[in-house]
Amino acid sequence: MTLKVAREEFPQIRDDWDALLHSSCRATVFQTQLWHHVWWQELGGHAELYLTSLREDGALVGLAPLMYRKDVLTFFGDTDLWDYHDILVARGKEANFYPALFDFLLQQPWTKIDLLSLRQDSSALTYLPDLAKAHGYTVEVSEEDVSPGVALPSTWDGYLEGLSRKNRHELLRKLRRLEKESQYRYYAVESVSALEGALQDFFLLMRDSRQDKAMFLTHEREQFFRYMAEELASANLLRLFFLEISGQRVASAMCFDYGETRFLYNSGYNPGYSSLSVGLLLKALCLRHAIEEGKGYFDFLRGNERYKYDLGAKDVNLYRLVIQR
Repeated sequence: MTLKVAREEFPQIRDDWDALLHSSCRATVFQTQLWHHVWWQELGGHAELYLTSLREDGALVGLAPLMYRKDVLTFFGDTDLWDYHDILVARGKEANFYPALFDFLLQQPWTKIDLLSLRQDSSALTYLPDLAKAHGYTVEVSEEDVSPGVALPSTWDGYLEGLSRKNRHELLRKLRRLEKESQYRYYAVESVSALEGALQDFFLLMRDSRQDKAMFLTHEREQFFRYMAEELASANLLRLFFLEISGQRVASAMCFDYGETRFLYNSGYNPGYSSLSVGLLLKALCLRHAIEEGKGYFDFLRGNERYKYDLGAKDVNLYRLVIQR
């Protein structure tokens, strides 16, 4: 068995990257080659690419998607656009991969390795701290955030039964009020051809819903959203939901479907319809739609907003791992 650790470029690793995703534990849309490549093209800036692979007899069995900037090795992106970061490893290859990866990284000119947004079950948290400590390096693992989600049953009624009595009552009450007081429909825009006008409405609703979202949505981030949405739509991973009342789009939710999970990435709504709870109800309808499509998990992603727990979410912890020479 021949093991080889090396730095690679996007074109030479693209197909192998996609194959590795299917043999890795808990890969998400944020670990795809597509997500990394679009971010790198749009926002990579002056960083140096450090796609570090481990190949076993030529087959890709591990990949650390890193970049190097100002003496720091880190994942692509920050917590503003990425909810999960991780190192990809084929199942059962962890014990070979991480020592080989760390031996390779020892030869690189970093002073700090700073790894953000690692889920609590990431194998990087299992292996890297001990490897670093064995070399006398300083290691800090800290809680960074939470990422709530819901394990989905097979039916909507089953989901409702899993909510607390209070939350079930409130959700059904709000749905009945929406049905009684308005002519509404909800639907998903999925095709690239229908995306341009839909994205314009999504950005408008996102900015209108909260001041912090309006400030977040800079020109640079809006361009990233556009390019990423187009790429994900082409790959049949984008679900851009809208709630309409009397023909007017009053709420929107950008979701990604990857594997058995639906990810709620961002959302917005028209505050003029707050009395009908349109923002919350569209999220609930997106969740119901995921159940109807046979999804197994609804991931609300980063942040501990109250509505996530009202809709039955449970926390998954995110950690930051910092290694200093």
